[in-house]
Amino acid sequence: MSFTRQRIALFDLDHTLLPIDSDYSWGEFTQQIGWTDPVEFKRRNDDFYAHYVAGTLDVHDYVRFAVEALRQRGEAAYHEAHARFMREWIQPNLRPAALDLVRGHQRQGDAVAIVTATNELVTRPIAAAFGVPELIAVELERDAGGWITGEIAGVPSMRDGKVVRVTQWLAARGLDWADVETTFYSDSMNDVPLLERVDHPVATNPDPRLRVLALERGWRILDLFGNP
Repeated sequence: MSFTRQRIALFDLDHTLLPIDSDYSWGEFTQQIGWTDPVEFKRRNDDFYAHYVAGTLDVHDYVRFAVEALRQRGEAAYHEAHARFMREWIQPNLRPAALDLVRGHQRQGDAVAIVTATNELVTRPIAAAFGVPELIAVELERDAGGWITGEIAGVPSMRDGKVVRVTQWLAARGLDWADVETTFYSDSMNDVPLLERVDHPVATNPDPRLRVLALERGWRILDLFGNP
């Protein structure tokens, strides 16, 4: 009897489905609304982003920095601010090509998940805007009152951690890699471990280094928002 593996489409978020980096943009937004010092925060945010691009980011240090203003202001302020962030920064960057790509997999009956190194509070509403309930993001530790501490809970979904987190996500559904046929879309060299693990890697809006690697490996290249 033949066995048909369940098809799963995994998507990175920033610069893959979105033409912007939602984490960096959230930082800029907090400057705009007066939550952070515009000079010092921008300097540190730019420095962390450069380390991310270079593949040298300490994600724990970055998350403490990135969520500090949010942690101090509390959950009600988060919901109000993030709703504005969605209206002003994210909605204008929900491109038809990206929405159609996600919906195409859903119409084919594929399970769809977003796998991102950006934290859950920034990305869960964005995943919902794409119509994707399954989000694998950096999870944040909560205190006794249920609000964030600034620390990461569990394995951060970054670099090799994305493979670990997807493996855990599959296991929670009674699945292993052998049970599924996987496709992963990503723009970044940081995601090479997961691109190498899946059945169908797709270098999507790839950064220069990933474009070179994809050409060497014969991976599909998708310029979702037009030619580079």
